[in-house]
Amino acid sequence: MIITVASFKGGVAKTTTAIHLAAYLQAKGETLLIDGDPNRSASGWARRGELPFKVVDERQAAKFAPKYQHIVIDTQARPEKEDLEALVEGCDLLVLPTTPDALSLDALMQTVSTLKSLGADQYRILITRVPPKPRRDGEEAREMLTDAGLPVFKGSVRDAVAFQKAALAGVPVNKVADQRAKMAWRDYQHIGQEVMK
Repeated sequence: MIITVASFKGGVAKTTTAIHLAAYLQAKGETLLIDGDPNRSASGWARRGELPFKVVDERQAAKFAPKYQHIVIDTQARPEKEDLEALVEGCDLLVLPTTPDALSLDALMQTVSTLKSLGADQYRILITRVPPKPRRDGEEAREMLTDAGLPVFKGSVRDAVAFQKAALAGVPVNKVADQRAKMAWRDYQHIGQEVMK
């Protein structure tokens, strides 16, 4: 399975999503994460610690990809229309993370509009960095996207400091000593289960 994570906007947990989907998939079969973001955020995450899967940069992908059962691709932010077209054709599922705020949702709608113009339908929207209750940002974003007839993951990913701790330590969030880390990991496990269906 090839999963690509893409977004028109930074700060929506794109690399965090790529890292954690790869960690989930690794338990199902050998998984490779291809770092296609010029910032090399996933590669930096891997260098700071130890991830349970291999991370390579996009220039090494051709050499390593045939050896792996699952591939997750972390892309550059703000892909052009031609980039999106290539990404869609080259994967089984395009995951579009978005935070539940107006600017991120506007950027998401631009991406969806571009995907529709390409006739692409193998994408799903992931609502990330959802603030805790009593705030309803996550629920309101889900209602808006669902009412627009867009494909949205049933699960979402809450905002948790544990993710920053994981990035600093160079590990997935389930390896962080933090009370909320278990809940944060459970969020991505649910998304991983949806991906595998």
